[in-house]
Amino acid sequence: MEECKICNLYNLNETIAKELLEKYTYPWEVLPNINDFILELGNKLDLNKYDKIGEDVWIAKTAKVAPTAYIGGPAIIGENAEIRHCAFIRGKAIVGEGAVVGNSTELKNVILFNKVQVPHYNYVGDSILGYKAHMGAGSITSNVKSDRKLVIIKNSKEQIETGLKKVGAMLGDEVEVGCGSVLNPGTVIGKNSNIYPLSSVRGVVEANRIYKNRTEIVEKI
Repeated sequence: MEECKICNLYNLNETIAKELLEKYTYPWEVLPNINDFILELGNKLDLNKYDKIGEDVWIAKTAKVAPTAYIGGPAIIGENAEIRHCAFIRGKAIVGEGAVVGNSTELKNVILFNKVQVPHYNYVGDSILGYKAHMGAGSITSNVKSDRKLVIIKNSKEQIETGLKKVGAMLGDEVEVGCGSVLNPGTVIGKNSNIYPLSSVRGVVEANRIYKNRTEIVEKI
């Protein structure tokens, strides 16, 4: 599945987690290792640029964090990031430079590349969002199958067993997800693709596509 490889989804120069991602072929392989990577990296951060708040939470001095936001560790909030009113960061989260985590948005076990926007009522769990990826209001990543079985990544021709019970969505760079959409467990969306509002997406969407519904996915011109 070439379209699902890290090298084809992401510009690794746009994340502080580059060193971690370079070790793996597929992004879901990274998920079990986010916690330990944050702890290791956090203790190496320049304290002239970052403040350590509480236990294992590092926040850039240039970041804007609303007093009503909750940030649990381990977590790293990058430079010029914005954590808005009532954001809920449960831990195991890397929020990239210039990223926006909005009102009532919940994060858990995620990597948000630089300039990602999850600004309005989003749930993002066990997921990796590439550079400038944007999730519209109310769109979420569903990270556990209803039957609680291990997540399998599927395209039209093949499948890969992840060995993981919890896998959300892997969004490539500059993906746009429309309002109210649900990205089902193991969804992978290639670079520069757009998802129509109110979509229920499952499986792999190739790069440079417009997803209208399951039977109508067209190439962007």
